[in-house]
Amino acid sequence: MRRLMKWGARVAVALVGIVAVAATWIVAYPPELLRVGTGYAAKIVCSNVFIAGRDADEVLRDDVQAPGHPLLKLVRAEVDLEQGLVKTALLGVVAPSTALHRTGLGCATLNDSAIDEARRLSAPPADVASVDTTRAWPDGDAVAENDPRLQAVLSNPDLLGPSARAVVVVKDGRIVGEAYGPGFNAETPLLGWSMTKTVTAALVGILKGEGRIDESATNLFTEWNGDSRAEISLSDLLAMQSGLSFNESYGDVTDVTRMLYLERDMGGYAASLPPASGPGTRFNYSSGETVLISRYWMSRFSDREAALAYPREALFDVIGMRSAVLEADPTGTFVGGSYLYATARDWARFGLLIAENGRWSGRQLVDPSVMARIYEPAAVSNGAYTRGQAWQNGPGDKDSSFSLPEETLWMLGHDGQSIAVIPSEGLVVVRLGLTPRRLDYRPQRLLQAVRDALR
Repeated sequence: MRRLMKWGARVAVALVGIVAVAATWIVAYPPELLRVGTGYAAKIVCSNVFIAGRDADEVLRDDVQAPGHPLLKLVRAEVDLEQGLVKTALLGVVAPSTALHRTGLGCATLNDSAIDEARRLSAPPADVASVDTTRAWPDGDAVAENDPRLQAVLSNPDLLGPSARAVVVVKDGRIVGEAYGPGFNAETPLLGWSMTKTVTAALVGILKGEGRIDESATNLFTEWNGDSRAEISLSDLLAMQSGLSFNESYGDVTDVTRMLYLERDMGGYAASLPPASGPGTRFNYSSGETVLISRYWMSRFSDREAALAYPREALFDVIGMRSAVLEADPTGTFVGGSYLYATARDWARFGLLIAENGRWSGRQLVDPSVMARIYEPAAVSNGAYTRGQAWQNGPGDKDSSFSLPEETLWMLGHDGQSIAVIPSEGLVVVRLGLTPRRLDYRPQRLLQAVRDALR
């Protein structure tokens, strides 16, 4: 019996030693998946604290932990308001990550050694004081009371969807209805996720109108000189048909999660990926391709500061999106496929620009040929996606139970973000929230109910 007890004690000591060694190893060399998780947490908390003005604990609990992987519940976050820093780690020590806020460029995850260099980057912030609260939206920010016909729609939680944070309805150039979730209001900037892609396409359209860019351009990056990727055109990137190998799956260490949370130079990472097919031969939804679009249009400027200021000067200030912050990676490349924060009313301004075929206050802001791409289905996507970073279909496959016009255009983002545009009806419906895909929410029902109510 004594021998058995001694043997058991030795086994226990050995197990404790193994656990200690394993714990030490994980702390010193954390698996990349853990670093993706803490990097994601740092980025989301940072942006929501410094851009949206939200409480860090609330963001960590509601935005990061509640809808995410169970391991995220072990993440702890520390916020340094003075330094613009957020530091996260599992249990406070494992897989530490840092996110830095920069004026006008939002937050980015980065190594501590890169903080000083990243701080040198900035972009001009919006002049919020210039917003005229007495003029009617969209020229100012005065909004009438909700149209009584929309009362039942905007108070129906089934139509608004789980965890809806903001809904704005525009009809014939005016906001006719809006609703906000608890803790959110018309002043809260919210992340559009991949709705940002259509904004990037619009920037390309403005640049084309200025003669700075051509969608047919090839040989886009020096890394591609001498190989088949030199044949990829800007047009291919806009239609998600470059042929580059890019895995957009979330929940693991894939190309998209590596690019967003582990790579300092997102554009450089996307440009390094090999081709999986020839350009124009297959559709592959890829946030990396939109980052490459940002990298390319920014290269058209000889002055980096001018490129960083361009989205605000050329688009946001022109259409009154004062709250908009297009975030950049640590090197200063805009994350044009994922990271734009704006209030629901400002997202609605962008939707109105698209509904008006790129015109604003009588001026053709976005080049007509690029606007045509935004609306034109891409053949390689079987009509689901357009040649200009937008969707012909709402979330999921087309459903015969929705009686929506064929012209309906969708801008869609992760966790239930959407802008629906029906140009002939002067209708724009913005819906923002925190609604994971597994809940199968369909904003088509909301759009259909709004149309029926306003007829």
